[in-house]
Amino acid sequence: MALPIGLMALSPWGVGVMLNTVLLGLAWGLPKKLLTPAGYLHAWALGVLVWGALGWRGYAVVMVYFLLGSAVTRVGMARKLAAGIAEGRSGVRGPENVWGSALVGALCALALVALSAGFPAGEPAPWPALLALAYVSSFSTKLADTTASEVGKAYGQRTFLITTLQPVPPGTEGAVSLEGTLAGLGGSLAIALVGWGIGLIPAWGMGVCLVAAFIATNLESVIGATLQTQIPWLTNELVNIINTAIGAMLALALGYLWLR
Repeated sequence: MALPIGLMALSPWGVGVMLNTVLLGLAWGLPKKLLTPAGYLHAWALGVLVWGALGWRGYAVVMVYFLLGSAVTRVGMARKLAAGIAEGRSGVRGPENVWGSALVGALCALALVALSAGFPAGEPAPWPALLALAYVSSFSTKLADTTASEVGKAYGQRTFLITTLQPVPPGTEGAVSLEGTLAGLGGSLAIALVGWGIGLIPAWGMGVCLVAAFIATNLESVIGATLQTQIPWLTNELVNIINTAIGAMLALALGYLWLR
């Protein structure tokens, strides 16, 4: 991905500021809004952070997640609206959605920069590579969760509560379906393929992302079926942060075991 000569002279953070200002300015002018006004501001901050920390590779992962996540939220929207289980604001994202999805990834990016700066040149540095894997895995996990939920609510033929396997209506917290589960695997694979294709993770890292996302997404369903129904302050956004944190930590652990 070649940058204009003027941009190449800037620091990564300067490039991030300019690029995100232009892109979000264009997005703001589109008739179909993907974010609320505050959501655009927070997405700008996230984009600057990711580009400054990881450059275009990290940015590509976020952009693919955002575009696919926004698209899948609109899948079967008429059915979900009729059933009263559609996302609020018809899928338009706000600041809480931005950071619920990306806070863990942003922390991985910042930690990767800090650790990379601490390794002498030429010295093996497994932890930055593992943090890059955790970064990709966090978004792979989140897209798996989003895809499984949205496809399951729209097209799930038989929906079960994950803790009891009893049939429940689509949209119930902690509900799972075969259609949603398969779609979730596809979502996690999409982000893993992007991460591998741009050289952010190795080929074996795609398998790690798939396993981590599958486990984390199902644990998120367990949390939804149990704790979320009992604890008022445990919002969807907090559960999303927990979900992506589990996906990232599992990737760290599995990647570390692979490299031993």
